[in-house]
Amino acid sequence: MKYRIEKDTMGEVRVPQDALWGAQTQRALENFTISGIKFAFPFGRSFIEALGIIKYSAAASNQKLKLLDARKAKAIKIAAKEVLSGNHDNQFPLDVFQTGSGTSTNMNANEVIANLASRKARIQINANDHVNMSQSSNDVIPTAICISAILDTQRLLMPSLEHLIKIIDKKALTLKGSVKTGRTHLMDAMPIDFSQELSGWSAQLKTVKTTILSALKEISQLPQGGTAIGTGINAHKDFGKIFALEVKKISKLDVKTSTNYFKSLSAQDAAAQLSSCVKNLSLVLTKISNDLRWMNSGPLTGLCEIELEALQPGSSIMPGKVNPVIPEAVAMACADVIGNDVTVSLASQSGNFQLNVMLPVIAYNLLKSISLMSNAMPLLANKAIKTFKVNQKNINQSLAMNPILVTALNREIGYEKASNIAKKAYKEKRPIVDVAHEETGLPIRKLKKLLNPAKLTKGGI
Repeated sequence: MKYRIEKDTMGEVRVPQDALWGAQTQRALENFTISGIKFAFPFGRSFIEALGIIKYSAAASNQKLKLLDARKAKAIKIAAKEVLSGNHDNQFPLDVFQTGSGTSTNMNANEVIANLASRKARIQINANDHVNMSQSSNDVIPTAICISAILDTQRLLMPSLEHLIKIIDKKALTLKGSVKTGRTHLMDAMPIDFSQELSGWSAQLKTVKTTILSALKEISQLPQGGTAIGTGINAHKDFGKIFALEVKKISKLDVKTSTNYFKSLSAQDAAAQLSSCVKNLSLVLTKISNDLRWMNSGPLTGLCEIELEALQPGSSIMPGKVNPVIPEAVAMACADVIGNDVTVSLASQSGNFQLNVMLPVIAYNLLKSISLMSNAMPLLANKAIKTFKVNQKNINQSLAMNPILVTALNREIGYEKASNIAKKAYKEKRPIVDVAHEETGLPIRKLKKLLNPAKLTKGGI
């Protein structure tokens, strides 16, 4: 491999000849060899896109404020556009686990864009003085977290969530009138309509959607303009406001400058809030996945209320076995998201005085969670919920034998007598209608009306 010599404030550094980065990136590349996870994350590149948006918007802002001449600004904007478009992702080689401010990655972006701009404009563009003008790593990286999180949430998470809700609501309509045994404590309870059960899932997801949208409002306040510690040193007093407008213009994101830079640099409350919302989404998906697994259990000795789509052989040793692979895969992704949120929570408390020093790991775990849920929800919707079939015969048999139906007789015969009937019906494995008729003398016709499972799903007296 051929090398060139680059210089920084610490001296000379050998950099690969064809690399767009410079000395500071190279030092970081040699220093940080912990995970091999680069900022062009395995699950997405929104963070690098965000860095490109930031550098473009900063150059445009500095030009408007007459701090950067038009020629240099134009060159930086062209180079930044190439970065945000994904043309140079291979030029971002640094490990996530690096200096807590993300300074290395900010300089990585500065050096790449400076080299690109210099070559294109044939003038000298300096990484610090020009590309990083009016900025600090301490406000660039928090801003990149905000922008990348908004991008992934709006582009990926919300469409997937809305699709899942739509599929559940459609499935609920097709199952309306299909009555099954409800369960509390995993034990037989009063009847419930399938559509009612699925409406509970849908309502949970709609609540999470509301909280995510609320969290997006908080994370849309950009820290850019606070520079090193929140005071805005070395930046024009109007830089933050103009910058937010430029971001809005190029990205179409509804963002604004932070109301308090000191908060936005020292704390990662907004990122933690969004992470928590995504974690709550994972809890809902876990509940739905487990409900599907339980309902699908069997086919002979389980509940066998539904039959999930058969997608692959379920065992390497037991022929004919088919497992609920999609709900299981989703549940595992959800478990990972819960762990990611713990990491974000622990990292968010590391706001020592004027700067949080775990910014890169917050970015990684938050964006990873958003990606996992974005990918998991369409699978759950399309390959589990949309396609499962109801085993109505099994459901009807269970309903007829359900001793808990006797609850509907409480007002007619009292709790104690109803309890005795339930116990007898369960012991003798007989339909509750027959046992209630024997014990109370109430006409079969009246009992069938009182104990009609479909009627019991309506509630009331």
